[in-house]
Amino acid sequence: MPTAAIALGSNLGNRVHNLDTAIDHIATLGQILAVSIIHDTAPVDYLDQPRFLNAALLLETELPPLTLLQALLAIEHTQGRDRASVPVKGPRTIDLDLILYDALILTTPELTIPHPAMRDRPFVLAPLAEIAPSLIDPVSNHTIAALLAETTTRSSRASEG
Repeated sequence: MPTAAIALGSNLGNRVHNLDTAIDHIATLGQILAVSIIHDTAPVDYLDQPRFLNAALLLETELPPLTLLQALLAIEHTQGRDRASVPVKGPRTIDLDLILYDALILTTPELTIPHPAMRDRPFVLAPLAEIAPSLIDPVSNHTIAALLAETTTRSSRASEG
């Protein structure tokens, strides 16, 4: 059965409750194999918003990737996320991103797997490395742990310069 890596984030309302509720909903889509601890992170790109709580989980599921994405978007909607009412990358009650789906590489108008920005997002890589450090990014053929180390090194160099 395929395993999906899903990133979770929340920066509005009761953030812990939002993450817990999303995890409960995701559990109905298959079997959760692992869940990271919650990481408190600063916003990226759109900076005028509250801090985020981020986590990651591994889900064993029979759902094909696009169906899984649609189910994740439905969970976001159920939890009050209205993508049309806030700026892109703006504040949100819940954000669920399909990061990896086994070793699949997929590009469609609706979905790109692996998530195209994951290699540049420590707030995605750190929780995922905690629960699946040896998971392989099929595009770069690097482990999640290696991607996190590369991202951390790039971030340190950027802040020094």
